[in-house]
Amino acid sequence: MGKTIVPMSRTELAVLTMICATLATACAGPAARSSATPERTTTPTSPATTAPATARQSVGIRYVAIGASDTVGVGASDPAKGSWPSLVAARLPAGSPPYTNLGVSGSLALQAVTQQLPGAIAQKPDVVSVWLAVNDLNATIEPASFADALGQIVDGLVQKTGATIFVGTVPDLRAVPVYAGVDKARLLAGIEGYNDAIAAIAARSPTRVKVVDLFTGSAALVSTGTVSPDGFHPSDEGYQLIADRFASAMRASGVPLRA
Repeated sequence: MGKTIVPMSRTELAVLTMICATLATACAGPAARSSATPERTTTPTSPATTAPATARQSVGIRYVAIGASDTVGVGASDPAKGSWPSLVAARLPAGSPPYTNLGVSGSLALQAVTQQLPGAIAQKPDVVSVWLAVNDLNATIEPASFADALGQIVDGLVQKTGATIFVGTVPDLRAVPVYAGVDKARLLAGIEGYNDAIAAIAARSPTRVKVVDLFTGSAALVSTGTVSPDGFHPSDEGYQLIADRFASAMRASGVPLRA
């Protein structure tokens, strides 16, 4: 399903191990963040599964975000308002309920299957964003194993909700400061393997699952001004750029976001 990653040398693996340990410390936080995520509202009176598209839009869009520390907003000056899902949610049409952010700092895709997927399904969403990959990449999880876990999330959403699902790819991380000591060719091979896996998962349900390309032209996403002082997470400017990518993909698929 994805490209096979050439095993890393002991030196390179040690560097990645140090990166993972650093990020685990930086990203540590509670799974539930009542202060960072707006309270959930009750399901609208008219069932979303039976209402026509025009009627569903008249009462707004129910949006749910699945992800890790970048979904939480680590690195933003105000994570509650500055995370990229929050910036996307600010563009939802009038009448939309508060969006639900299920992101968990440090989450791997396999962990999100049990920690985030059930909550997303319970919300009966119209739109779901999924951005999980970099923590798996840092943990040197093979593309096939990553694809299996991510596939469980995406397929579960397809089967148990009526939502359109937007899955973000991995940007070109080679210029991100935290990867300075990692072999760039091996890093790129890993990124490409993961992105191939994401594309293959989306291809299983092309009318429901849309790939958000964060790799093409991603230099702006990893420049000095768009990476936070921790050398890894996006800054406020970086989160804005990521939100713009997701919002553009959503609009292209008919989600009526405001400008």
